[in-house]
Amino acid sequence: MGDKRYIRDALHGDIILPDYISRIVDTRSFQRLRYIQQLATCHYAFPSATHSRFSHSIGVYHLATRLVEDLTDRFPGRISEMDAKLVPIAALLHDIGHPPFSHMLETPEVFATYANHEEWGRRILTDSECDIAVVLHEILGDEVDRLLAIMKGGEVEPFLHELVSSQLDVDRFDYLMRDQFVTGADVGGFDLERLLRSIKISEDGHLVVASESTSAVEAYLVTRWHMYELVYFHKLSMLTSVYYVRALARARELHEEGSLPLSLKMRDLLSNRTLTPYRYSQLTDSFVIADVFQWADHQDEVLSGYAKRLSSRAVFHKQLRTVLNPMQVDDFWSGLKEIVEIAVFDGHHDLINAPLR
Repeated sequence: MGDKRYIRDALHGDIILPDYISRIVDTRSFQRLRYIQQLATCHYAFPSATHSRFSHSIGVYHLATRLVEDLTDRFPGRISEMDAKLVPIAALLHDIGHPPFSHMLETPEVFATYANHEEWGRRILTDSECDIAVVLHEILGDEVDRLLAIMKGGEVEPFLHELVSSQLDVDRFDYLMRDQFVTGADVGGFDLERLLRSIKISEDGHLVVASESTSAVEAYLVTRWHMYELVYFHKLSMLTSVYYVRALARARELHEEGSLPLSLKMRDLLSNRTLTPYRYSQLTDSFVIADVFQWADHQDEVLSGYAKRLSSRAVFHKQLRTVLNPMQVDDFWSGLKEIVEIAVFDGHHDLINAPLR
């Protein structure tokens, strides 16, 4: 019992962590994920959606462990003992580089030192100033390079990367089930156990699904589509995300003008163009929320306007829904801007275009 830890997960039940996984989980770099919300601002629309990247990452590790063990039994010789150890670690660490509020702030509009979360993850896992990089080297030695190759793909057998990152992977399995569970979105769901049993390794080294399990894959795809339509692209979540990004962009402008002092971490986020992985790995949702809410009393009306909407939920509400084709968007947008300005609003700051990405 001493070399294992048991975590009770609301979705998967008991998850067993071997000692070397516990050492990784206990680092400051990984514990930071407790303070990065999985769904950014979705809690404005779904109040219970406050779960973290931490719980999701533990769940992905669990599913990767199960699937690797099953594939090792069904396809002897295809997965080495080391790869069977590395793939679950890759799954555990797939989100280690996420910024505050996850994908929402993953934009050069906010970050002075912009890179996507995969690149920041690689930097964190290889920088000796970060405790998780030190622990990984102690556990894996030179195999850290193979771990990074599995996470990135291209230099290993395709199925090793596809287990962690593909259109049908353990990451998506966990977040679809977990996000549906915490939001209460009634979108049907899919048969996880059947999907796990049906995944196979093809002769050319890719993951494939047994033909008799087509219906399980269809249910998974339908669930994913509904979750994007009803939860991830919910209008209130997208609107509040834009408010945050615009508030932070405005804060950067004011700071550069000398009219807005910033906290150390906010300077790292908005102004530090040589941000180190160690400093990056100290950024969490909480300092962003605290600073933005404080700006509600700032004299700049643009900055305080966004902050007040976020802190009071005084958001704009839908008055009209219309369907446009791409050819109509520009004409509609310019006409709408004129209407907004006639109504004594600011066409630049108050008009928000939030395209689905």
